Amino acid sequence: MERSAKSTHLDPELSRRLHRALTCGKEELFEAILDSSPEVLRAALRNPALDNNHLLTLLERRDLTEDLLKTVAGLDTVAGNHNLTVALVQNPATPAGVALSLLPRLYLFELVTLSELPGTTPDQRLAAERAIVQRLPTTPLGNRITLARRASASVLDALMKEGDVRVVEPCLANPRLKEASVFQLVSSARSSTEAIAAVARHQRWASRPNLKIAMIKNPRTPSTVFVSLLAGAPAMELRNLAVSGRLGQEQKRLIGEELRRRGF
Repeated sequence: MERSAKSTHLDPELSRRLHRALTCGKEELFEAILDSSPEVLRAALRNPALDNNHLLTLLERRDLTEDLLKTVAGLDTVAGNHNLTVALVQNPATPAGVALSLLPRLYLFELVTLSELPGTTPDQRLAAERAIVQRLPTTPLGNRITLARRASASVLDALMKEGDVRVVEPCLANPRLKEASVFQLVSSARSSTEAIAAVARHQRWASRPNLKIAMIKNPRTPSTVFVSLLAGAPAMELRNLAVSGRLGQEQKRLIGEELRRRGF
């Protein structure tokens, strides 16, 4: 009975901290939101002196509970403040549902930053990348070029599919770019000759065997690139291409000359 009775009473020290968090002034409140107790933090959120600076300081913590972050997300002041929205989304403990609902409020490069943060969860990163891709059709050229230099592999894949050589070139220099994205570009009959030429002269990609063959097979490959690739192509591949319905007569003529040069 004695133990049960004690459990119904707050620890005096905790009680003091709760009262202080609920009633203290602005300066002391900064100390209260550093408290280790979730109960004290909830009390601080009810303090009339609470302002955006207190909330920003609170959201910098990485040891907050999901329930507390849900409470923060429900505050009226968060809904109308962009900085608080960003801080809430960037906190790795923010529940996925809350974070996803806030992504549309972030600016493009805030989404990029979110996808790069070490503490970002896989779900948050994927959602941020999807949001970036969805905005690409209305993103100005200058921003897409900057994005091409910083973006993750999935965003780069979407940028490469656009085929704009002004965006393709910085994509090619991005270390996150995957060969599969480049292969898709040089294999597409919709790709521009300029974009294919950019791949052919790029030090990182020009020597990839799969890309070389894909460029030879593409009727949109510039003649100068096409001719330079023929010398290193396997004879069997050239024979197949000589009867391909995909290439034009001029390209087939060049293939014929290359085969005759080799004695076929």
